[in-house]
Amino acid sequence: MQTIPDVTNDLSFEDFKTEVLNDYKIAMVSRECSLLGRREVLTGKAKFGIFGDGKEVPQLAMAKAFLKGDWRSGYYRDQTFMMAIGELTTEQFFAGLYANTNLELEPMSAGRQMGGHFVTHSLNDNGSWKNLTEQYNSSADISPTAGQMPRLLGLAQASKIFRNVEDINTTNFSKKGNEVAWGTIGNASTSEGLFFETINAAGVLQVPMVISVWDDEYGISVHARHQTTKENISEILKGFQRNKNEKGFEILRVKGWDYPNLMETYQEAAKIAREEHVPVLIHVVELTQPQGHSTSGSHERYKNAERLEWESDHDCNTKMRQWIIESGIATNEALVEIERTAKRNVRDAKKNAWNTFLRPIKKEQLEIVSILKKVASKSANRVFISKLASDLEAIDEPTRKDILSTSRKVLRHTLAETHTEKNTLANWINANISKTQHSFSSHLYSETQHANVRIKEIKPTYADDAELVDGRIILRDNFDNIFSSHPEVLVFGEDTGKIGDVNQGLEGLQEKFGELRVADTGIREATIVGQGIGMALRGLRPIAEIQYLDYILYALQIISDDLATLHYRTKGKQKAPLIIRTRGHRLEGIWHSGSQMGGILNLVKGVHLLVPRNMTKAAGFYNTLLNGDDPAIVVECLNGYRLKEKMPNNLSAIKTPIGVVETVKEGTDITLVSYGSTLRIVEQTAKDLLALGIDAEIIDVQSLIPFDLNHDIVKSIAKTNRVMIIDEDVPGGASAYILDEILNKQNAFQYLDSAPKTLAAKAHRPAYGNDGDYFSKPSAEDIFEAIYAVMHETNPTKYPKLR
Repeated sequence: MQTIPDVTNDLSFEDFKTEVLNDYKIAMVSRECSLLGRREVLTGKAKFGIFGDGKEVPQLAMAKAFLKGDWRSGYYRDQTFMMAIGELTTEQFFAGLYANTNLELEPMSAGRQMGGHFVTHSLNDNGSWKNLTEQYNSSADISPTAGQMPRLLGLAQASKIFRNVEDINTTNFSKKGNEVAWGTIGNASTSEGLFFETINAAGVLQVPMVISVWDDEYGISVHARHQTTKENISEILKGFQRNKNEKGFEILRVKGWDYPNLMETYQEAAKIAREEHVPVLIHVVELTQPQGHSTSGSHERYKNAERLEWESDHDCNTKMRQWIIESGIATNEALVEIERTAKRNVRDAKKNAWNTFLRPIKKEQLEIVSILKKVASKSANRVFISKLASDLEAIDEPTRKDILSTSRKVLRHTLAETHTEKNTLANWINANISKTQHSFSSHLYSETQHANVRIKEIKPTYADDAELVDGRIILRDNFDNIFSSHPEVLVFGEDTGKIGDVNQGLEGLQEKFGELRVADTGIREATIVGQGIGMALRGLRPIAEIQYLDYILYALQIISDDLATLHYRTKGKQKAPLIIRTRGHRLEGIWHSGSQMGGILNLVKGVHLLVPRNMTKAAGFYNTLLNGDDPAIVVECLNGYRLKEKMPNNLSAIKTPIGVVETVKEGTDITLVSYGSTLRIVEQTAKDLLALGIDAEIIDVQSLIPFDLNHDIVKSIAKTNRVMIIDEDVPGGASAYILDEILNKQNAFQYLDSAPKTLAAKAHRPAYGNDGDYFSKPSAEDIFEAIYAVMHETNPTKYPKLR
């Protein structure tokens, strides 16, 4: 056996023995959590389990190299690591398994994610930043395989920005960019494109990232020979290995059961990444997965007897135990005592976590059963109600679903009755739903004073001789102001840097502010967004540019699964106020001219979706967003960069409000609702309609998410009694979403004298050329005739049939 490496600041042998035995204790506690956790699922107390058994020892090594200020972006096997850095107790482990909604007891997600998904808290209760340099940091995990990789890139890049960009306030965020971003991923998940995209980008950017690949040779039931060329991820990534003349990765390989070599390897990786800002990949091989992938199946179904025997012999905890004894660190008897204590402590923690979880639910059960019995005593349906009450009372381990479901069923039996007990029941149900629903539905967006929707509007003002300029100039000058006054702001994307984006909205800014703040990237949309998420998590204010709206589909999974859920899945304890800048709407052809708004807006709840009709409005949105805490997508009008707009004399102060519509033309006959490029066509059509005596009111949505928080559209409909929504998305897309908001949330139906109408594009993407646009998306004539048809139906004498 190899001698023990000295990796911990010249510890004495006795101190080192103590540290090794403490590591072994953590490994055994973690393993026992996995074993009992699986049992809790199989007995029905928990819904699903996915555990880190078999990965304990390499995670101990990773924890030794992980310093305060560092960040983790991992996956659902890393419980030992979280325990080793002191950020996960055994009771918290089981509280997560039981989905306890109390954030103090279950700090990983307050029951919003299944166990195995870890986080540390970056924010105080008021939404302000904690000192992230004085704590261990873990970004909030997500389940989609390799989905943690794009964010990892941004977490690492933040250190590069903090080290190399002057004038940024690094207080709470960085100590000279010395922080390392640590990623973990299973070997099978390295088959995902997100992994390769991140690896390539990290090699180009040269950022302090250490990626651990936990290799147990399987992806659920599928062997590595079906996953990876040569069955070896570090072998096929050799081309990324740096050399004397070329930058790249440092690639290390170590056996996952070899405790001393793991310690040495992780210290080496940390030193390279931290000091040199070079990414490192550690391929941790010969790992096992003793209980299989998860509680959804058994690995005996797909592993043969020889493999199962090998896994038993090479279990990392077993091998560490052998090494401890052979190295003279402890006797078998001492280790048996550690193992017994671990089992006992985990068993007690499990019991405490379950009782703590169940106690408030049992209290509610007692309360409602008492109320139900009183209702039964006064009801003509007492037999049915008593039966429901008795059944609920008999449940030994009730859920909140059991309690509310029974209560609401009882209420149905009292429909025709009027007595105090019924009112008491109804009030209890209302109060309970209000309280409990918040535990499951809060914090989709910021709930502090820094929420985007709290930023007040500042309108543009103009000099009498205001210059007419291309819209892109307004954007460019506004971004210039932003970069001059906010050193923490940076923008990056395809063609964003040297040429100042494809429409010159950033013209000349790279030369002025440098390549780190105004940067070109490769063609890799998912990791462009990932860069933004990671840097925003660390206190920077990134603007990630996606060149065209249809390219956002490449990154939609990351936006939807990671960015949109971040604030929600941490119950307000992490934020990533990323701005995604893109451009879309009408152009030419199937690509770059689609308006996939319906698909986007239904997948990004948690991110604000803003659709300014011109560049002054867009500039105002950027100014607003940089004063708020919520992430957003801003879709600029692709055909608006060369259109003339008046230059405001208060450009840097403009703030376009979020969630507020604007009435751009008042009218009396019909309310027209639209946004973006289509709004200009609606405005022109409204002028043509005036010649026929039809006076339309036009409302610019401006913000699809959130939508019309002041319910101004229904106020317009109450005046005109008619509404049409005009949109260039496919039928059933954004126009249907808007109509649903107006009818079901604003209750506009009561004011309508005519059926509400939507006018959208054809179901296909637009064909190429001017004729393709005309026959694919609503034209001025389409809009005119659709509105006229509504007026004809209302008054056929005044408005005879057109065709």
